[in-house]
Parts: sequence; structure tokens; C-alpha cells
Amino acid sequence: MKNTVQILIVLMLCMRSFAVNDNLIMAETFPKKLSDFAFFYDNSAQVPHEDVIPYELISTLFSDYSYKQRWVYVPNNKKAKYKESWVFDFPIGSALIKTFYYPVDERNPELGKNLLETRLLLRKESGWEAVSYAWNDEQTEAFKKVAGKTINVSWIDFMGEEKEVRYRVPNVNQCKECHAANDKTTPIGPKARNINKEFTYKDGEFNQLAYWMDRQIIDNYPLDLVSPVDWTDESQNMNDRVRSYLDVNCGHCHSPTGNANSTGLYLHLNETRDTHLGVYKKPVATGRGSGGLKYSIVPGKPDESILLHRMISMDPGVMMPESGRALTHEEAVEMVREWILLMEN
Repeated sequence: MKNTVQILIVLMLCMRSFAVNDNLIMAETFPKKLSDFAFFYDNSAQVPHEDVIPYELISTLFSDYSYKQRWVYVPNNKKAKYKESWVFDFPIGSALIKTFYYPVDERNPELGKNLLETRLLLRKESGWEAVSYAWNDEQTEAFKKVAGKTINVSWIDFMGEEKEVRYRVPNVNQCKECHAANDKTTPIGPKARNINKEFTYKDGEFNQLAYWMDRQIIDNYPLDLVSPVDWTDESQNMNDRVRSYLDVNCGHCHSPTGNANSTGLYLHLNETRDTHLGVYKKPVATGRGSGGLKYSIVPGKPDESILLHRMISMDPGVMMPESGRALTHEEAVEMVREWILLMEN
């Protein structure tokens, strides 16, 4: 018993002396290995440093059915500032960390995970910069992949069926396709409204925004936030579910500040104008992407709606999003189909 206590004390002292490498976050170049940042006490087990805080979004971006773990790091004595309808304004030296993985078997999480990549957004003096690290076959380290990488991966789904996908680790330019606003690289997930939910931490269950305030990494947030819903929750209103799904999957590009701003199709949560949401809206320069259809959404007629056509398609010149998926999101397609079908003409 005495030896066990001594071992625990030594481990605790080692952990306290272990610090995130702030210098590497700010460096002009990215290190070769993910572990060099020291975001995790245990890199392959993804056990984060005590200052690296896990979080979840209410609804998440579809990435070929992959799972994601997210963490945020804000340097000591600094705080992120609340921005209405936008991501927190994180201070210089902050990091947003996201690991993509598939469980070996969705029916039994204890069988482990197949780590694919860990993406970083680092807030440097010049702004945000993105980089991806792909995990090796031994799952012991992730290495920088500026040019991207293709990973052939399989997993067992909840129905006991084996699924396969050619998973793409994006290159640096592909990161900018989604993570952009006003032609600058930016985070898209950690808006206050997107993290306004309960999360189970090692010290208990708390609302994430309240926890971030308690950890003093944000300066404030309004108590009357209008948040999205979990689109997978079938007890929620259908319109709320679809709008939440479109917001997180499409709204970062299809917004007045996003890469698809010239289309006039705005799918972010705050948009209220039917035409900008696609109802009887003619496409702008979609070419063959329209599939010969006239409008983004035709109420009551999903098969005549360009929005659904592009969600279903796997043709690189037609599909939406243009990158980041190699599979059709079947459950979302059926939900959007029903949503359009129930619209009044």
C-alpha cells in the first residue's frame, strides 16, 4: 500500500511538471510529431494535459461516419472573448485539437479505437493556421501530413456489418476550403451556441460554457443563447433538426462570410429568409451540379430539389460538400427528404 501511494505521488508530481509546449504553438513551422506539442499526458491513449479541456458540439459535421474527440487549450492568464453568432475570439497561443477515429466495433467501445488523424488549429501572431497529423499503424504517434494522406479503414457498425471507406486526411489547402471566413482561416465549431450542453468531465457533469467560465478560459457568454439541437434526436422538431444539421455541415461556407457567399444560398442557423434558405431559389453558376433541376428546394418535392441531389451524389463535380466525404450520409438524406416533403407548397 505504501509503495502504491509513493508511485501515485511521483506520477502526480511528474504530471504537474509536464507543460504544453507554448513555443511550438507559436513557432513559424510545425513539428514533425504531434507528441512534441505535449497536449496529452498519454499521446496514444489521448489522455489530455490538465490544461487541455475536452468538449463536444451539440450537432457535429459529417465525416464519413467517423467519430471525433475535441479539446481546447488557452494559455494561462488569457481568455477567449464571446462573439455573437460566431466562434469565440481565442487569444494568441490557443489551440483547437480534434482527433478522428473509428471504433473497432460500434457495439462494444471497450474493443478500442482506430485513430486516423489529429487536426490542429493554432492561433499564431498572424492568425489561425491549420495542420493535420496522421496516426501510424502502431497507434503510437501521429506525423505531420502537409500533402494529405489516404487511409483504407474498416469498422463494425451497430448492426454488426463491416463497413469500409477510403478516408482522406486533408492537405493544407483543403483545410481552408471549410475553415475560412472573409478569406481568412478560422475555427467553425466552438461558437457559444454550439457548445451550450452538458458534458461529463472527470470532476463531474457540467454545462460546458459554465465549465469554461469556471476554468477561466472565456470571458463571458449570454444566458439567453438560441442553440441548435442534436439533429439525431428524433424527439426534436423536424425543422429544428434539419436547420441544425445544415448549420454545422453547410452553414460555415453557405453564409455571407463563407467561401460560398456568392451563391446567395445561406444555410447558417440565423438565416430566416426563405429564398436564401433555398426555397424556390435558382442556382448561381452550379453547372452540372444542379442535375438539370431548377431550384435549390422545391417544397413538397425532394426529388426536384438541388440541395438533396447534391447531398446524395458521389460525383466529385456535383457532391456537396465538395471534399471531406467519400460516403453519402444516408440518415441525413432521409431526414432532409422528409423535411422537404412536409413543406407546404
